[in-house]
Amino acid sequence: MQMTNEQYAKYVKKMSPNSALVKDMLNAFWIGGLICVIGQLVRGGLTALGLDELAVGAGTAVLMVLLGASFTGMDLYDDIAKVAGAGTVVPITGFANAIVSPAMEFRSEGLVTGLGAKMFTVAGPVLVYGVSASVVYGLIYWIWTVLL
Repeated sequence: MQMTNEQYAKYVKKMSPNSALVKDMLNAFWIGGLICVIGQLVRGGLTALGLDELAVGAGTAVLMVLLGASFTGMDLYDDIAKVAGAGTVVPITGFANAIVSPAMEFRSEGLVTGLGAKMFTVAGPVLVYGVSASVVYGLIYWIWTVLL
């Protein structure tokens, strides 16, 4: 079957589903916002316990990562992401999902070759860049303070 470019473009347009852009953006906004509200509630709870600001920030990050990893482990995070789209990617829980998802997918290959090796396939480059950039920044800062 021979098709011209115009015929092919019409065919693709006809077969492609219409995107509910406004609905998708609203879902991303309210679900992402809800995740952030939960983070604020965790932060408020840790502050109410009398922790200092540094401990509150660290505790909030750890608990939100734990929640994101737990929801991924229970196969709930992907269901939420189907509705929320990018609303689940932006908060820190999205980072936890990016770490845990590949590990869950390859866990049948064993603890070392499956879970351990595949855990950082998605987030690994981000971590490597972040650590490398912080080392370079630290060296520049150290040199700057020694010379001045």
